[in-house]
Amino acid sequence: MGSTPAFTHLSNAQKTYKPPLIANENAYLGDVVSSDKIDPEKPISAGFYRLEKGTPLVYTYTYHEMKIIVEGEFDISDETGQKVHATPGDVFYFPKGSVITFTTDSYGLGFYCGQRPEGAA
Repeated sequence: MGSTPAFTHLSNAQKTYKPPLIANENAYLGDVVSSDKIDPEKPISAGFYRLEKGTPLVYTYTYHEMKIIVEGEFDISDETGQKVHATPGDVFYFPKGSVITFTTDSYGLGFYCGQRPEGAA
């Protein structure tokens, strides 16, 4: 019988991890943990997404993702016409294939968990 892997702990990650710029002048995203090395057939990756006031981010999901808003606020819409003003505590499920537009008048920070390998966003 193989050994059980240890859990991963990232102390105060919401305050200390700074995701890298990924799009436009104001969209930041970075994985902080991933299971792809332990379970490459069914990987999940989690991290933080930050958007600052400026250019909206339009993103097409090529994987399923869950997101919880942890700071600030977002206006989130999709191609079906659904629109939500998201604030801390709001939870979202973005299905594979959905096209989502994120905007903010100040900034927003979300924690996500996506069904994909690390860095594949």
